[in-house]
Amino acid sequence: MTIRVLLADDQALLAGTFRLLIDSAEDMEVVGIAGNGRAAVELAQAAKPDVVVMDIRMPGVDGLTATQQICADPALRETRVLILTTFELDEYVAQALRAGASGFLGKDVGPEELLRSIRAVAAGDALLSPTATRTLIARYLARPESRISAAESLEVLTAREREVVAMVAEGLSNDEIAEKMYVSPLTVRTHVQRAMSKVGVQNRAQLVVIAFQSGLVRVEPPR
Repeated sequence: MTIRVLLADDQALLAGTFRLLIDSAEDMEVVGIAGNGRAAVELAQAAKPDVVVMDIRMPGVDGLTATQQICADPALRETRVLILTTFELDEYVAQALRAGASGFLGKDVGPEELLRSIRAVAAGDALLSPTATRTLIARYLARPESRISAAESLEVLTAREREVVAMVAEGLSNDEIAEKMYVSPLTVRTHVQRAMSKVGVQNRAQLVVIAFQSGLVRVEPPR
C-alpha cells in the first residue's frame, strides 16, 4: 500500500527537498504541496492524504489552525497530521497535539527518520519520543492549572489500562509494552484502543496529553 503524503510548508526549498525524499521511497508518494494552512486544508479535502506533514508556522492560516480543521473534518478521519517544528519548546505544538495531531518532528530531521516517522503515523501510532516530546508536554501540559477534568476521565479505565497508558506516555511502542507486560502486541493494542474509546480521544498523542494532564505521568520540566 502506498502512503499518500501532503506537505504543508511555506519554505519552498525545504518542501521540495522533502518531496524528492518521500517520492524516492517505494511505499510513498507526495500528492500535493501547500504553502499555507488554508491551502493545506483545501488540498487535504481534495486529495484525502494518509499523512499531512505540517509546518506549525506559516503565513495567513497557520499550521495549528489547519491541523484543527483537518482533524475535526469527518471526511478526513483517516488522515494523520505530523507537525514540523524547530524543536524549540513551542506551546503551539502542545495545542496541536490537543487538536489531534499525531506527533511532531524537528525540521532538522534526517532522511531515514522522516520516512520512518511518516510510516509510523500512517500506521496509526503516535510519534512521541521519550525525549523532546515528553519534555514539551511536561512543560506545557503538566502545569497544575491544566489538570482540569483529566484525572476524572482516567477513572473509567481499569488498572491494567492505566498501566498501559502510562507506558504509552513514556514513549514506548506496542512491542516494547508487550515485552514489559509479558503479553502480545495485539493485547496491548486492544488495551490502547479501549482506553482511547473510554476517555474519548482520537489517537495515542491525545492519550499521552491526558496522561500528563491527569498526573498519571510526571516529568520534571527542563530548567
